[in-house]
Amino acid sequence: MSRTARLFQLMQALRSGPQPRTSIQLAQDLGVSPRTVHRDIDTLRGLGAVIDGEAGFGFTLIEDAALPPLGFLDDELEALVLGLREVELIGDPALSEAASAALRKLQGRLPQRQSHRLSHAVLTATRFDRPPKPGIEVARLRKATWDEQAVEFGYSDAHGAETHRRVNPLSIVYMDRASVLVAWCHLRQDFRTFRLDRMRELTVTEQSFRPNRVPLLRQAIEGLRAERARAEDCTPPE
Repeated sequence: MSRTARLFQLMQALRSGPQPRTSIQLAQDLGVSPRTVHRDIDTLRGLGAVIDGEAGFGFTLIEDAALPPLGFLDDELEALVLGLREVELIGDPALSEAASAALRKLQGRLPQRQSHRLSHAVLTATRFDRPPKPGIEVARLRKATWDEQAVEFGYSDAHGAETHRRVNPLSIVYMDRASVLVAWCHLRQDFRTFRLDRMRELTVTEQSFRPNRVPLLRQAIEGLRAERARAEDCTPPE
């Protein structure tokens, strides 16, 4: 690891979790010696970061010269906590852990009063029925979607019929009862949604559909809205 990368990771570690952080804790996070941590903290202080504390007592990041101070209204903070708690519950393992890490970073970066408010937030989220477990590694699917690469997978529909699909992934939607992929399906030559728990054996291909994800997603959303409007028009009045 380069020294620049290590200094960046040290700043991230200082932002994460309750403070102060001891040199032993930071050394374990970074995989270096406490002596290296002390030397790197001196370097960061020389670059303008205000880090309070000393060896034996722990260190607290007071000010990061590279970033403006975070500022949230109390309601904004409650909204962030609620949203991240929900992601912890419904997200795939990688996304769930990312939400937990984001909460820890927020707590380490906020002023003391708001850090306390985050720890004891009035709002939280719970799910008695969580979405079914995905049949594929969702982190790989998310990356392929961002990279605008076509993917292939086996799929089982509601009746158990098995097909092999190649699609252009456009968006992943977390719904009440299931998480679905919105995609352009090469087999059907149309937009389709696929439940993540019915997908198997995901393969990311070399076929790129860049830069078409955003316009395709707009078309898919417009189609879904039109379909919903037609369904509502056909609903008999009560």
